[in-house]
Amino acid sequence: MFVKKVGENLIRFYNKVNQGFEVKIMLKKLGMGTWHLGEGSERQQQQQLATLRYGLEHGVSLIDTAEMYNEGAVETLVGKAIQPYDRSRLTLISKFYPWHAAKKDLRQSLTATLKRLQTDYLDLYLLHWRQKNNLTEMVANLEELKKQGLIRQWGVSNFDVSDLKELLQVPAGNKCFVNEDLYNLGSRGVETDLLAFQKQHQIDFIAYSPFGSENSQYLKIKPQLRQLAGQKKITIHQLLLAWVLQQDVYCIPKASSIKHLQENLAAATVTFSDAELQQLDKLYPRPTNKAPLDMI
Repeated sequence: MFVKKVGENLIRFYNKVNQGFEVKIMLKKLGMGTWHLGEGSERQQQQQLATLRYGLEHGVSLIDTAEMYNEGAVETLVGKAIQPYDRSRLTLISKFYPWHAAKKDLRQSLTATLKRLQTDYLDLYLLHWRQKNNLTEMVANLEELKKQGLIRQWGVSNFDVSDLKELLQVPAGNKCFVNEDLYNLGSRGVETDLLAFQKQHQIDFIAYSPFGSENSQYLKIKPQLRQLAGQKKITIHQLLLAWVLQQDVYCIPKASSIKHLQENLAAATVTFSDAELQQLDKLYPRPTNKAPLDMI
């Protein structure tokens, strides 16, 4: 009887420890997106500032921004938010316009970004989207910035497999660290081949807009989804975020209030049974044929 009791306690302890480990993994993959922050009244911006700091104080150390976001105002807000914290423990990502990829323009864009963020380097610097860029020149420019210590790594955003294949053909193209694309339960095009391709070539994947954007343009909320969220006693947003996090990718949902961020943090503890995952697959089936990726 004693042995049985000890065994049961060990199993409970093991499960508790491992659940905590899984939550830590999920939190490491959870970042803070910042699109549309830096807007509104002074009071709203102070709320956004407090929200970013709340995230930093609760284990979310990755912040994603871009020079495009409110033409630099969001980078300025992020710069204010991070000042009280140890920079070496943060992961800062920013993105540059496609037309700033040339050497002189890229240097000017990065200099302005660093000034707004009040830091002397970026952890990741991404091409925001693909245009008719000279990838060979762009990669050489990014590698030069890396050598100078102004960026730690570089990557791309809104690239599909064909774009990545082209990138990998240029000198040092294989140094691409990450690709950031739209991915949520309603936009699963990356599952046809992109996720597997990136894993094969050791390129990390960051998912943006896990909720399908503000107006749910890329994700129609079906009644059965609401029902499942209710059964699990979580919000629809928590269900959607938890699903993306459990695809073993990084995710950068926006949170403009502490309440919203608290919900995002709680989503890291949500798990799904096999039956629930099958139900979600039926509601939002993964595509069987290749199609152009959704992009916001």
